[in-house]
Amino acid sequence: MTTLTSRLLVTAATSLMLAGSALAQTTTPATPATPSAKSAPASAPAKTAPTKAETPKAAKPERTAVSLECSKQADAKGLHGKERKKFRSECKKTAGKAN
Repeated sequence: MTTLTSRLLVTAATSLMLAGSALAQTTTPATPATPSAKSAPASAPAKTAPTKAETPKAAKPERTAVSLECSKQADAKGLHGKERKKFRSECKKTAGKAN
């Protein structure tokens, strides 16, 4: 019986310690509390380039006709991997003309 009581006591103590550290964590503020002298004015937020994760899928540039034609030619030749990449690169340099 003392083994069960000991286990319950240890489990309760461990739970309290883990819960205390989890509840003590806070999130960082989104904006600094005091702007520095070098930062942009508050009315004009700084513009940064979007990261790859932030770029929407719709912003992906359309493939050109030359690129599509080179892909079709690579498909017709059954190219894959490095050979396909090399072929498409050379094909686009020659503006998609058949080799």
